[in-house]
Amino acid sequence: MTKKPPADPAALPADAFQTARTLSEALPYIQRYDRETIVIKYGGHAMENEELALLFAKDVVLLKLLGINPVVVHGGGPQIGRMLEKLGIVSTFEDGLRVTDAASMEIVEMVLAGGINKTIVRAINAAGGKAVGLSGTDANLITAVKATRTRRDPDSNIERVVDLGFVGEPDRVDPSVLRALAAQADDDFIPVVAPVGVGKDGKSFNINADTAAGAVAAALKAKRLLLLTDVVGVLDKSGNLIKQLSCSQAAALIADGTAQGGMIPKLETAMQAVEKGVEASVIIDGRKPHALLMELFTEHGAGTLVR
Repeated sequence: MTKKPPADPAALPADAFQTARTLSEALPYIQRYDRETIVIKYGGHAMENEELALLFAKDVVLLKLLGINPVVVHGGGPQIGRMLEKLGIVSTFEDGLRVTDAASMEIVEMVLAGGINKTIVRAINAAGGKAVGLSGTDANLITAVKATRTRRDPDSNIERVVDLGFVGEPDRVDPSVLRALAAQADDDFIPVVAPVGVGKDGKSFNINADTAAGAVAAALKAKRLLLLTDVVGVLDKSGNLIKQLSCSQAAALIADGTAQGGMIPKLETAMQAVEKGVEASVIIDGRKPHALLMELFTEHGAGTLVR
């Protein structure tokens, strides 16, 4: 029997050859993350853009099929704001956190643990996955304490405590329900977590999604925490992307004012996760199609990595 000669790459369709080469080049990265846990904070433009949401769902399913254990923690600030406005409930903010009274908390939990969570679950399932929707209240996944903030009066220089209502911060994360889902190897479950925590008195708390994702990643000792944002990553004073930072370098960027606004809590979350056992956190641009795959499976990544 005559052996068929190897195909000439030049004779193959260009897109087929490129796909094969890309898969081959991704092999070392696939091996690096095999059976590892990746926690993904999902929100912003990536979640509201229908095309990007579809690609995100497919990419998460692909991660699972490659032997990775993805855990999705999602936000929903814009959706909550629209629902509150629709119902005529006035919403205010302190230091970027939504002041959440009892009436607002009912809406927050409904939107996060209901509408948004199930939309993401349906998208992942439609892409061929087996997503399971949870909130931090399920199996006491995230036990929360009331968040406190202080504000200094510019005239009297006296600090006052700001009451944020039912805004919480993670006090304890019990990841046993997530580990139980991951242990069901034959079912390949993908947890999708709404950032609603439960207090010791049984009351629900609204938790910042970045903060919740960082706490979950730390509890799982995840290989990576991926924070999808609406910016390319952390920029230096000249506006250039910083590809990699140590925790001390990240802290210095906050101290000298290079990192400002919404980037500060993201960097703080990234640093805290690393300090608590996550190998690395990455702040990436969720507006880019396949940002997850570019970060995990290419040499150059897709954002700013904090070690």
